[in-house]
Amino acid sequence: MDCRWDPRVYQIAALSLLLLYGYTRLQFDVAAANVALILCVVLATQYVCTRLWKLPVFDFRSALISGLSLSLLLRANSVWWFVLAAAVSIAGKFLFRWNGKHLFNPANFGIVTLLLCPGGNAWVCPGQWGNAVFFGFLLICLGGVVVNRARSADLTLGFLASYLALVFGRSLWLGEPMAIPLHRIENGALLIFAFFMISDPKTTPDSRLGRILFAGLVAFGGWYVQFRLFRTNGLLWSLAAFALAVPVIDSLLPAARYQWRPPDPLNIPKLASS
Repeated sequence: MDCRWDPRVYQIAALSLLLLYGYTRLQFDVAAANVALILCVVLATQYVCTRLWKLPVFDFRSALISGLSLSLLLRANSVWWFVLAAAVSIAGKFLFRWNGKHLFNPANFGIVTLLLCPGGNAWVCPGQWGNAVFFGFLLICLGGVVVNRARSADLTLGFLASYLALVFGRSLWLGEPMAIPLHRIENGALLIFAFFMISDPKTTPDSRLGRILFAGLVAFGGWYVQFRLFRTNGLLWSLAAFALAVPVIDSLLPAARYQWRPPDPLNIPKLASS
């Protein structure tokens, strides 16, 4: 593996391409000004927290991924909810930590926090893109797994295998035509979740067995919320809940900690866990 390649660069490019295409061609329900606001707030919060925690490096890459994910998924009836979501997403990874790791995926934490706020002021847009765009973005996401060979690939593929087995298995049990589960999985939220949220190596178990176990738990939790409790955003709720199990899994199945590619070409000191 060429450790000089940071997988976050590919992730930023993929999310940016999807957002640009959706905004210019598919008329995504997101204002350019709101996207710019979200990105500015996540970067500003990352910078402020870097200074407050006296970290040696301001690393913008993870913050950009969180901001782009929020821009694609989150909708609200006021710009202040976007500001809150962006700030909470980044601040949460500095505030809620265990053994040098942040507990929650930043974008997931920001979205769930807003969904918990009373009044229904924010909601998630799954992004129905149509078959061509969906499968095109799926190929880009799978290409990222192959090109970057990040350690989280087993988690992403394990989650997809588990979740698809549950969704299609339910339809087979009920005698539904296969067009129904196919329609259920053709949404952008599932791809963003699988390749850019649950795959975050800084918030998931360190061991391969632990990651596979975690993927299965999140998949089952999301399936249960959606198809047994009949509530929306099951995967987001499941990831936030089972993130609390990661310290337990790491204690039972210890392994070496994942590190992002440090910015050596600029001769900047390493940032261990932001």
